[in-house]
Amino acid sequence: MSDIILFDDEVARGFEPFALTRPAGELRAGALLVRERWERALGGSVTGYVTASHLRGFDEPGAAPVVFGDIFSGSWIVNARFAPALVAIDASARMLVADRELVGVRLSRGVSSEELIAGTVSLDSLAPGFDPEVATVGGWWMRAVWDYVAHLAPMLEHDIPILGASLASDSPREAIVFGRHPVYIEEGAEIEPSVCFDATAGPILVRRGAHVQAFTRLAGPLYVGTGSTLSGDRIALSSIGDVSKVHGELSNTIFLGHTNKGHDGFVGHSILGRWVNLGAGTITSNLKNTYGPVSLWTPTGVRDTGLQFLGTLFGDHAKTGIGTRLTTGTVIGAGANVYGSAMPPKTVAPFSWGEAGSFSDYRLDKFLDVAERMMARRHVALSSASRAQLQASYDARWSVTT
Repeated sequence: MSDIILFDDEVARGFEPFALTRPAGELRAGALLVRERWERALGGSVTGYVTASHLRGFDEPGAAPVVFGDIFSGSWIVNARFAPALVAIDASARMLVADRELVGVRLSRGVSSEELIAGTVSLDSLAPGFDPEVATVGGWWMRAVWDYVAHLAPMLEHDIPILGASLASDSPREAIVFGRHPVYIEEGAEIEPSVCFDATAGPILVRRGAHVQAFTRLAGPLYVGTGSTLSGDRIALSSIGDVSKVHGELSNTIFLGHTNKGHDGFVGHSILGRWVNLGAGTITSNLKNTYGPVSLWTPTGVRDTGLQFLGTLFGDHAKTGIGTRLTTGTVIGAGANVYGSAMPPKTVAPFSWGEAGSFSDYRLDKFLDVAERMMARRHVALSSASRAQLQASYDARWSVTT
């Protein structure tokens, strides 16, 4: 069984507001993390990431370490911007191609991670010198950070029947179920009476330990991760990671995990990083009143996404105050704490503290204290490695340029 190394190329390292605090392999694409998708496809374990140096101490449960050193012959190097379909890849292959682009290489020689550290190396340069066995891989390229939202529906439609079919599943007793697509309730999930499962537009999967409270309407395609709690309103076409809380209307949205939206307020076509907390009444706009395409800030400037629907991208550890209103195509940087009655700007720099017209740097010691307290509430410790990595991310933080 070969090691799998996920490589963040130069494009992936611009996937803000997430690239500042996590490798691209730890983003959720469809129902699973990119790391989990590659493990299923290649039948091995992701043993490391090659990514930006400020993520050296990245440390999350289940995640591999960042690689600094030699990568051995026989290992797979795969592009973390590609999310493979959940089907096995030919084990004899030595090169993987998707949409005519090289997406993965099985090394025929040892490679130092220093060769890849800048993110500018093409995988073609690592290809075997002989004529290798090539496999064509199905899946989705993430050309830009908003593609995780753009591809969400077809990915969930692909993922859920495959994941659900392999699980021991219960029928949702005393629930309302309709629609032509399957509904999977993993053993150990708690479904209260009068929950409505609307499988008209796609399948639904609720994982073990999740709790769906009465009078919640779930509309597929929808994935609900282990240990998450859903408590009312309509929750549709979303991928909700582990140990998250959802209340209020949610649509076309990704929760990486350990994310808290515990109160009323619409969130749509958005991505919420880990340890995000939305204050009561936080609302995202996901459609311009001109019905035109949404523009979004990126490290290389504001870009037209080509999407008619796009809400807010919340970086890890971002927080909003009560009644926060966010316009279409907003980026809230990692560690930012946003509040106030006026709508904040479309881009809030990471580790900022304040409201519209008045932002200052969030003191690192204060930020780390808050992060430690929030994580402890979910029985997760802020490790010394994570603390050091967050400090490195703080030092590497970007400012807003337009």
